[in-house]
Amino acid sequence: MKTVYSPLHAGHAGYFELGNGQFSPGFEKPMRAEFIHARVQEVGLGPVLAPQAHGIAPAGRVHTADYLQFLSEAWDRWTAIDRHTPALPMVWPIPGLRSDVPPAHIDGLLGFYSLDAGAPIVAGTYKAIVSSLESAITAADIVQAGERAAFALCRPPGHHAGSRFMGGYCYVNNASAAAQRFLDNGAKRVAILDVDYHHGNGTQEIFYARDDVFVANLHGDPLTEYPYLLGHRDETGTGAGEGFNVNYPMPHGTDYGVWGAALDDACTKIAAFAPDAVVVSLGVDTFEKDPISHFKLKTVDYPRIGARIAKLGLPTLFVMEGGYAVAEIAVNAVGVLTGFEGA
Repeated sequence: MKTVYSPLHAGHAGYFELGNGQFSPGFEKPMRAEFIHARVQEVGLGPVLAPQAHGIAPAGRVHTADYLQFLSEAWDRWTAIDRHTPALPMVWPIPGLRSDVPPAHIDGLLGFYSLDAGAPIVAGTYKAIVSSLESAITAADIVQAGERAAFALCRPPGHHAGSRFMGGYCYVNNASAAAQRFLDNGAKRVAILDVDYHHGNGTQEIFYARDDVFVANLHGDPLTEYPYLLGHRDETGTGAGEGFNVNYPMPHGTDYGVWGAALDDACTKIAAFAPDAVVVSLGVDTFEKDPISHFKLKTVDYPRIGARIAKLGLPTLFVMEGGYAVAEIAVNAVGVLTGFEGA
């Protein structure tokens, strides 16, 4: 299996996040991708390739133009007023406030385009965003050219980013852009299987009214878990998209017995949808030792995940999302891939 990886992700670093009532070093850090990259090489998964140059343009198929322009300008606008700390929002447009007119000031813009305070911007963030997107698009093209599967080692991750907002460490929705890439290049139907502990709210929002992309999310119950405001079982799509979105919210303490049954059901539904390709939002923060999650999957479970996905017999793109138990993230993420490969 080919892996697509860019070292430019490392420029997105040195920031703090707001959580538990305080600022602390971000859990989403460069060593996550570096450990996985090293593990890919250690097990001999396959060649590691640099992404092809695509720029931000493929993201324009799933994100609004004004949002992408904001991302490209945010750091320069922040530093233009003599600020050199990480850029974070301070206001948000809740219901009852204007949400149709972007503010002119960077403070207003950061809130206007943010779900939360979990997507700080530093000097290297935009280059990392673009390289992460390019990794996903390049890997999608590899699969569409005939490879059985490919792995986009994306960082920053993407599944919390919606059509017009960032949040939860995510800026551009790499998996959604890759799914759209398959469609633009001739696929008729694509499925997205999100196995990250946290609900892929951005992915759901992007495709919620569409019938050409089936979205399945396995995740912590939004009544008790981030992102809180999306991911319930009764969210099944709207308009043309009715019936093409399925959520599997699960409580704290869920082990592989319950989680694996949800995966099997999701795969059964994906098979019935009969897509031309599957995009897997690969989060491994379902691990029992993950510092910000509450499921109880063990290292031995991750190859089983890959093996179940392989049973679909479909061209498959794995796109890296979350996972924060750094000592084990590499073994678990690559375990899914080797399980898929049958190793």
